[in-house]
Amino acid sequence: MYSRAFLEGRFTEDQLDGFRQELSHKAGGLSSYPHPRLMPDFWQFPTVSMGIGPINAIYQARFNRYLHNRGIKDTSDQNVWAFLGDGEMDEVDTLGAIGLASREKLDNLTFVVNCNLQRLDGPVRGNGKIIQELESIFGGAGWNVIKVVWGRGWDPLLAQDREGALVNIMNTTLDGDYQTFKAENGAFVREHFFGRDPRTAAMVANWSDDQIWNLKRGGHDYRKLFAAYTAATEKNGRPTVILAKTIKGWTLGSHFEARNSTHQMKKMTLEDIIEFRDRLEIPLTDDKLDKYMPSYFKPAPDSPEMKYLEERRRELGGSLPRRRAISRPLAQPADDAYESVRRGSGTQEVATTMAFVRMLKDLVKDPGLGHRLVPIIPDEARTFGMDSLFPTMKIYSPHGQQYQAVDRELMLSYKESTAGVILHEGINEAGSVASFTAVGSSYSTHDEPMIPIYIFYSMFGFQRTGDAFWAASDQLVRGFVMGATAGRTTLNGEGLQHEDGHSHLLAATNPAVVAYDPAFAYEVGHIFKDGLRRMYGENSENVYYYLTVYNEPYVQPAEPDNLDLKGLLKGIYLYAPAHKQRKRNAQILASGVAVNWAMKAQRLLAEDWGVAASVWSVTSWNELRRDGLEVDRHNMLNPRDKKTAYISDKLQGTEGPVIAVSDYMRAVQDQISPWVPNQFHSLGTDGFGLSDTRGALRRHFKVDAESIVVATLAELAKAGEVKEAVVQEAIDKYRIFDVRSADAGNTEGSG
Repeated sequence: MYSRAFLEGRFTEDQLDGFRQELSHKAGGLSSYPHPRLMPDFWQFPTVSMGIGPINAIYQARFNRYLHNRGIKDTSDQNVWAFLGDGEMDEVDTLGAIGLASREKLDNLTFVVNCNLQRLDGPVRGNGKIIQELESIFGGAGWNVIKVVWGRGWDPLLAQDREGALVNIMNTTLDGDYQTFKAENGAFVREHFFGRDPRTAAMVANWSDDQIWNLKRGGHDYRKLFAAYTAATEKNGRPTVILAKTIKGWTLGSHFEARNSTHQMKKMTLEDIIEFRDRLEIPLTDDKLDKYMPSYFKPAPDSPEMKYLEERRRELGGSLPRRRAISRPLAQPADDAYESVRRGSGTQEVATTMAFVRMLKDLVKDPGLGHRLVPIIPDEARTFGMDSLFPTMKIYSPHGQQYQAVDRELMLSYKESTAGVILHEGINEAGSVASFTAVGSSYSTHDEPMIPIYIFYSMFGFQRTGDAFWAASDQLVRGFVMGATAGRTTLNGEGLQHEDGHSHLLAATNPAVVAYDPAFAYEVGHIFKDGLRRMYGENSENVYYYLTVYNEPYVQPAEPDNLDLKGLLKGIYLYAPAHKQRKRNAQILASGVAVNWAMKAQRLLAEDWGVAASVWSVTSWNELRRDGLEVDRHNMLNPRDKKTAYISDKLQGTEGPVIAVSDYMRAVQDQISPWVPNQFHSLGTDGFGLSDTRGALRRHFKVDAESIVVATLAELAKAGEVKEAVVQEAIDKYRIFDVRSADAGNTEGSG
């Protein structure tokens, strides 16, 4: 791709010299693989991690049809091509979604599988035949299969093969032997391939060894490939796979071709370079072939080759790849779209997940961007209360709804439509992230900014599909990722495999993810609003948002009149200051559902122990850490222009120890400890999840209100402000080691 771009005048020789030297090369370097984030005007799709490219291609083709069927854009002339390797087919994500492509009749999709018969270490199927294997898999899934196995040079031999002797040898020779043949020579092929049958040996009796050696495989015959590509573009209601047989390292010489070590060989010898030049008939003299920096060859602008290249590019609409880097801004919703979350829930107990769904129902009505919101759900809509969207937004299906739904007479019946908005992916997180990627990059691929809202069990997000989320970041995807049923003790009925206590740590490792753990509905509203502005407003950013929302219902407070909105968005604000100053003070920092525990602890500390505690809502531990790291780096490099971390500023002048708590592992809270000026202690849900009441689980992990009180007193004892006996008194008073003594709490929404 880089060589072609060089011929088209898109790269200079100096830039090519900077391949894999993106920082140090003076002219700017080129990334090692297709990385849109590193080359945002060039690469469109990151296909580096094996298996990501195939599944993303399927869902990209599906999303193109989705845009067309919804009337957002005419994509009828667009085709998605995925260039893959036969070894890559072993990745589960590669073949796991091919049924979707046939079910939805995606004849706008073509897989081209380069069957060079080799993985990185050795044969793909040394004792088998990968092309026949893939033919049966794709054919059985309903794909149109085109095989390009033998070059034109074989045609005369096949014409002579009236008894099928040659075809029999072709079909029974193992892939491991085919690899060996191309690592040897013509004489070897004559003896070990044609020599297996007297009839085939006679076919090449008058051929020289060089003639035999020059017989090409189909993937190196440009005319046969062109014919295959042409056939693939004919609409027949089925996706197409082209299985092209090739040689790994073709034209690179005997040291590279078909060798098991080819992938690890990074440099060509001068002998290899000369052989490469001669084989491709590149008009460079020997003095131009330095073994370290051989010359580049570029035909003259008026040469037939360059004229043809320019003519074809003009006719086909320009160079490829080429990426649109700018997203046109969208008009932002009016403030009243967020009224449902700002006013609170009155006396009704509502989980933040349900509060978010209510807000979403208002946002989709917005005349500006409402139709651009795309919910993506992996078969948990009813768990999240999103079945209320079925009747109005409907579930996308290219076939509509041709059956009578069992719940058709109910208000919240399951409704499918060709113009449906919801992408319901079934039990399929990998496919859901692929849809998220296609929707979230639509601003670039289609010049149609679409807003994906992917909602899922938070445990099954970054943990299960972290590689796909990383690729989404590389592709500069934008949108919202909603980790619902969050927390290690809040989804209390599910147990070890479902209860999430660490997704924020995983999210913290992805530089493009802006992660929040909001406690209240109004926080969710402000975070979502700010996310829309940052990702879809003026001067938009290449980030996406991760919000954890909970299924535990509690009264959602109305937005405070004096809300510290800057603090909320930066990651921390003072939610409930101590009612009055006392001799002993403390600061409780909490996020998500833990803010409620902190509020109860504030009351217990004041009533039982005479401690004045202020409660801070930490909406983002991750963003506070990033701010602290940025400040540290600045201060290291600018010793005369020191700055202060935001968390340090907020806590400056406060008294007493800081107790940091959430429904996540302590490591989440510990992220901010270097910048906390006070004595610091964290509480968290370290360990595996269990099934029990919420109260019992929180007591078990020592994160409930009573445990926060004990931790606060213990820190005050360390500071000499209370006696150690007071700590023991609190432990005894609250029976802190007895999980049965804890208030069980409500069990609604418990999974």
